[in-house]
Amino acid sequence: MKRYREIAVAFSKNGFGYMVRELGLHELIPLPRRFSVKRSQKHHAKTIGERIRLFLEELGPTFVKLGQFASTRSDLIPDHIIQELEKLQDQVPANEAKEMKEVIEKELKMPIEQIFSQFHDEPLGAASIGQVHYAVLQTGEAVAVKVQRPNIKKNIKTDLEILKQLAVMAEHRLEWAKRYQIENMVDEFAKALLHELDYTVEGRNADRIAKQFTDDPNIHIPTIYWDYTTRNVLIMEYVAGTKLNQMDQLQQAGYDTKILAKRITNAIFHQIFIEGFFHGDPHPGNISALPGEKVVLMDFGMMGRLTRDMKKNFSTLVISMMRQHTEGVIKAITRMGMVPDDVNMEQLRADIDDLREKYYDVPLRQVSIGSAVDDLLQVSHKHQIHIPADLTLLGKTLATLESMVVKLDPEISIIKLAEPFGRQLLFERFRPKNIAENVVNEWSEVSETLADVPETIRDLKTMIKQKKLPIELSFSKAENFLNKLDRISNRISFSIVLLSFSIIMVGLIIGSALGGQSSILWDIPAIEIGFVVALLMFLWLLFSIFRSGRF
Repeated sequence: MKRYREIAVAFSKNGFGYMVRELGLHELIPLPRRFSVKRSQKHHAKTIGERIRLFLEELGPTFVKLGQFASTRSDLIPDHIIQELEKLQDQVPANEAKEMKEVIEKELKMPIEQIFSQFHDEPLGAASIGQVHYAVLQTGEAVAVKVQRPNIKKNIKTDLEILKQLAVMAEHRLEWAKRYQIENMVDEFAKALLHELDYTVEGRNADRIAKQFTDDPNIHIPTIYWDYTTRNVLIMEYVAGTKLNQMDQLQQAGYDTKILAKRITNAIFHQIFIEGFFHGDPHPGNISALPGEKVVLMDFGMMGRLTRDMKKNFSTLVISMMRQHTEGVIKAITRMGMVPDDVNMEQLRADIDDLREKYYDVPLRQVSIGSAVDDLLQVSHKHQIHIPADLTLLGKTLATLESMVVKLDPEISIIKLAEPFGRQLLFERFRPKNIAENVVNEWSEVSETLADVPETIRDLKTMIKQKKLPIELSFSKAENFLNKLDRISNRISFSIVLLSFSIIMVGLIIGSALGGQSSILWDIPAIEIGFVVALLMFLWLLFSIFRSGRF
């Protein structure tokens, strides 16, 4: 409850007091008068993006991570807010070395002196979840020791529970929250953050990435020392490279930055197109350079995953963008996302054509693949096409990669470097071996479906016998449907009246003729009148049917 109160106060302090009332937090926690809802209605000099960033920073590690996660969702969040979220700093004051040593000894169950011959108390870096220290193992290897802060896991789990509850409340009370599926976004974030709290996951990710480049001497992944690695401590090879965000030092050391840019780009594209498992945060601080323009990739806490179909569709997207082929782009987008049944295909095609015109006849070196993918995600969001989170992370990864390598080589064309990988995937798709595997897999699925048919029919038969057959009808235009149904029923009634009138007339005429008795019918031209009335009714019915155009 104390944490709920802190969140409510932070809302009010940063100009979002109305959210306290809209979420119903004021019903749970009484707020101090100085942080009333009215305070949020005052004029604020700061932009909404700045206030969101300050709100997240004030609430600490979990909310900073939430902002960083949200900054990858450019398909949902406006650019001006994304720019502020990207400024969120995961830098906090370091814990005392004594506390971190206690964590290491508790995790590894041995005194610190038995593990390291050297351990530097001053950390190499400190983040919200943990900090990194330089050390030397007793066996002589220089290592970087990543240690999780004490009690951080407990605090983060508490915050995640609160975020989950706030998301449920938001979807229940706010239409926009339900439309954007806030609860699902919080679930995705919680899953990613809990993985980040487990350092063994990051270690396995590093090993998996290392296997991708076993035959490439130009890419190096630090070795993980599993004998000294747990969920809260990660010990890896220390690499004394030059970070790519240190441009002056790169130039002073004489590195060929154009070669570095090309190797980094090819390495990330290999992960995306070929392996389907890629570094989700390739910013300059996570990449170093070694002599000979060797590239070192680090920090594998955030990873993206692409299924076989996702890779295939993304390669189709890249090739279609290269060829400026609207139909190919639409096909790739619709295959990558969940397309609503009521999507306006004509408008979607028009929006894609607008993008094609935007990039028409633009030299490849001037085309930003990050911006192009972001534009496509914006179009998808406009038409409510739900794109998987890994694909939106891919868009963010490409944008981060591009902004970094352009500084290393202003003439580089990311999309041109991506094309060979896209073509390779297309060629792989049409290899006889892969075609045969696809046929076998599809036939296996069809066989399983056919095998289930008899059982399905038996279930259906049983439901019909028990009069429990569920039928669900959904009408997007119920009023029009009911009006049409009303007109149909009126015409059926009219036809029945016409038929009844005809039967009565025939009955009266035949009855009178057989009885041989005088009747008023013999004194008036009943047959002629009845015929005329029936003919007029019949003609009116035909006219109505033809006029409706549904004969």
